[in-house]
Amino acid sequence: MGEPTLRDRIELYYATVPLAFADAEEFGPLRLFVRKGEGAPYYGGPNHAYPVPAGPAPVAPASAGPAPVAPVPAGPAPVAPASAGPAPVAPVPAGPAPVAPASAGPVSVDPVPAGSASGGPVASGSASSGPVGTDINAADIARVRARQRQLGVAESFEWLAEVTPSLRALVEAAGLPVAERPLMVLDPHHPLPPQPLPEGVTIRILDADDPGLPAVLALPRLAFADVGTAVGPAGRAELAAVAEKLVADGTVETMRPTLLTGHKVLAAAFAPDGTPLAAGHYHPARGITEIGGIGTLPTARRQGLGAAVMAALATHAREHGVHTVFLAYADAAVARIYARLGFRPAGTTLLIADQPARGQ
Repeated sequence: MGEPTLRDRIELYYATVPLAFADAEEFGPLRLFVRKGEGAPYYGGPNHAYPVPAGPAPVAPASAGPAPVAPVPAGPAPVAPASAGPAPVAPVPAGPAPVAPASAGPVSVDPVPAGSASGGPVASGSASSGPVGTDINAADIARVRARQRQLGVAESFEWLAEVTPSLRALVEAAGLPVAERPLMVLDPHHPLPPQPLPEGVTIRILDADDPGLPAVLALPRLAFADVGTAVGPAGRAELAAVAEKLVADGTVETMRPTLLTGHKVLAAAFAPDGTPLAAGHYHPARGITEIGGIGTLPTARRQGLGAAVMAALATHAREHGVHTVFLAYADAAVARIYARLGFRPAGTTLLIADQPARGQ
């Protein structure tokens, strides 16, 4: 058997990474990821459906698990108005010893159980990759949507356009609008030096107890509410207000275990006063990861902060055993920035237009 293709690896990732946060239910040729707990961190939009691979394909072997991120020195004080005297911010830590990438010899992954037409649970640790069946029909989509309504979640689907091209017409015929998110992959041999930062700004990986965590989790809410790359009005005051809400509603506490286990790696660029100006994350699985949630505080845009955080995350992922780094984008201007970093086109993800985006 030959080496797994890039499409195989991305398909494997999409079939695997949600299982860190969700259980899977089978509905014939469709799988529905159902998050394990109320408010639990989730990847890929809450409770989305995904085509079930029809059989095994050669894939990279699974690693022992995502590498934990080493604790970092105490970070900046919680977000506050800029002070007269800047406080030093800890640099990005070296982290634990790199994890060896997947071996060159591919192995086969067991086929996904077929399940039943009415839906049935699948072990939360199982995943497979392979040719996706084309026998999806309108009744399958209807059953999944009925289950999503029963769960009280959005009727959301997500899949690779090139792997299951027939699904788009079926989903649109069911009355759900479909949006495209082109993918880009980082050339594994492309050097990725640290990107320039404004004076006094530093980047670090956050641990579960980082005092900057509430504001870093709040930052994408403001960044994605004001789309585009133009400088916007939302700044420190708005960030502090959203951070307070995330503490009060338990979002911050819910995120801590995910950071402790290494299922999610979070990075941010901090101003000298400790305010996060840009942030992003990745979820490693089987030596593959998608970098997502790259957002910049609207008042801090046009300074190269998003590119710097992206480069820091990709470098950290490489140093911790990740050999395939990819991303999705919705803005052509952002794609040009990623292309300058060494990312190249790699297919298209399709999802429901009003489905929550990854990282939000």
